Amino acid sequence: MKNQLSFLLAASFLLLAACSTATISPTITPGQPTEAVTPPPEKPLTKSIHKQTQWSALTGWTDDDLSPAWQAFVKSCIVLSKQPLWKETCRIAASLQKPNNTALRNFFETRFTPYQIINTDNSEEGLITGYYEPLLKGSRQPSSRYRYPVYAAPDELLTIDLGAAYPELKDLRLRGRLNGRKVVPYYSRAEIMNNPKILNGYELLWVEDEVELFFLHVQGSGRIVFDNGEVMKIGFADQNGHPYNSIGKLLVQRGELALEKASMQGIKQWGQQNPDKLAELLQQNARYVFFRELPSDLSGPIGAMGIPLTAGRSIAIDPLSIPQGAPVFLATTWPNTNKPLNRLMVAQDVGGAIKGGIRADFFWGFGHEAGNQAGKMKQSGKMWVLMPRDYTAPALTRQ
Repeated sequence: MKNQLSFLLAASFLLLAACSTATISPTITPGQPTEAVTPPPEKPLTKSIHKQTQWSALTGWTDDDLSPAWQAFVKSCIVLSKQPLWKETCRIAASLQKPNNTALRNFFETRFTPYQIINTDNSEEGLITGYYEPLLKGSRQPSSRYRYPVYAAPDELLTIDLGAAYPELKDLRLRGRLNGRKVVPYYSRAEIMNNPKILNGYELLWVEDEVELFFLHVQGSGRIVFDNGEVMKIGFADQNGHPYNSIGKLLVQRGELALEKASMQGIKQWGQQNPDKLAELLQQNARYVFFRELPSDLSGPIGAMGIPLTAGRSIAIDPLSIPQGAPVFLATTWPNTNKPLNRLMVAQDVGGAIKGGIRADFFWGFGHEAGNQAGKMKQSGKMWVLMPRDYTAPALTRQ
């Protein structure tokens, strides 16, 4: 009993410092899975209301080119087809042979029912942001130019699945480390930056720009180009369990950056103008991300489902609002404009900062232009999740 109490107290302490599960499970095989991938659990949705609606309610539904979304959904089916709810729908999706837009529209409208996502406060709009796969310059060896390490996940980092012992804490994972016989929170970003010896031996490579490295942590995946032209793809391996804190929001609160300039580009510019303040700012986000090398032939970075993401068609969502793998119709606008961006997406990723009902992170793809769009995207939007005809919304949320 004493040991159990000690565990609960340690877990509670960790819970205060920890956030939710990471962007991707480190145990998932990258690319087309060559070993079994655990399907996302069919767990109750607690952060949004699903309101059944008509297809005509989806803003811009008839104008979208559905082929890229269908291809992304077929990738989701590698995992979803293991669930009874999705099995038949996935079988039919995979059987379509080079379908045109009319055939795809018929497929979605006959196999799915649209549900508008409503926030728990009954509002119908939420925040849509963007992310991308950056390119950084780096080296396999440290030097005066390449000074900032990218770390692999350390062996001492513990992942505690509380639901295994306490069903009421299902889906809650905590990160920590052993200090003697006690489990304590893992080191914060500030502790790691101020004492690099903590992670001696876990350097995967080194990069030349500290701010670019910080945003690599935010994006969760990227590519590193070496001086000889070789390119390494890296992806999320794990994180330290601390909560994510927006440094852009912090700069606005401090009066050092105007709200309209609190984008990735604006923060980078601030860092160039204030090098003496940069380290302290970065340390305000206690979350720290660890990486692993990925196969070079992947079509995109690996999302939370263990499959490559599709540029312009994959989104990160809160899995307590929208089931992972489900098609989601998004009605928003292009970054920093009023130009409509109405598109069928697929919920294939999650993120530490993506919490709540109508909340999504739009994956723009790889490279400079993708980064330009992702960095300035902070739009309002509506969302509809498409669920198989056999789906029954929880009684509380049913129309």
